[in-house]
Amino acid sequence: MAELESRLVNSFATVFPELEPPEIPSVSMGSLASWDSLAGITLLSLIEEEFSISISPDDAAGLVSFGLILDYLRKLSPEDAA
Repeated sequence: MAELESRLVNSFATVFPELEPPEIPSVSMGSLASWDSLAGITLLSLIEEEFSISISPDDAAGLVSFGLILDYLRKLSPEDAA
């Protein structure tokens, strides 16, 4: 697992402690009952802090799954995408 993905898994695990790490890459807002609007804000705030980025509200609206967030981060940091 690439460092970027590992750091993202850790962010998800902090916000959603009920998930086992192998489950995290397949989660989305629609598949996880505990991913409500407050959890989403908490998650994105934690990601902003972890990756030293700022996520615009327009971008945040589309970040509704682990995969979409990972793709977003890879576009911001292509050197970490491997």
